[in-house]
Amino acid sequence: QVQLVESGGGSVQAGGSLTLSCSASGFRHKYSNYCMGWLRQAPGEGREGVALINVDGSTNYVDSAKGRFTISRNNAANSLTLQMRYLRPDDTATYHCAMGLGRCEPNNFVFPYRGQGTQVTVAS
Repeated sequence: QVQLVESGGGSVQAGGSLTLSCSASGFRHKYSNYCMGWLRQAPGEGREGVALINVDGSTNYVDSAKGRFTISRNNAANSLTLQMRYLRPDDTATYHCAMGLGRCEPNNFVFPYRGQGTQVTVAS
């Protein structure tokens, strides 16, 4: 079955940077045929989309991530990365890697597969 394993979370001061990684395995089709994304869930809040990268490499970001976060994928390594800069306390959340077969609609963060997540904590 599909497995998504995130890493790279941690605790940083506001203004700091972190890079999250996701390793994907167990999927049926070529990795490049999957839309990939990052979701996050803060304590007591619902899950929200952060960024996605489509099968053609195009990207979408939620407004709060624009200009600060960069999503990228390595199709040869079946991996996904989220570079996060200028982190703020409201970025504190569990970040989940997600994938879905085929092209995503822009800003559609509904994915059938999600990882367990990695915790990001930003102190003020």
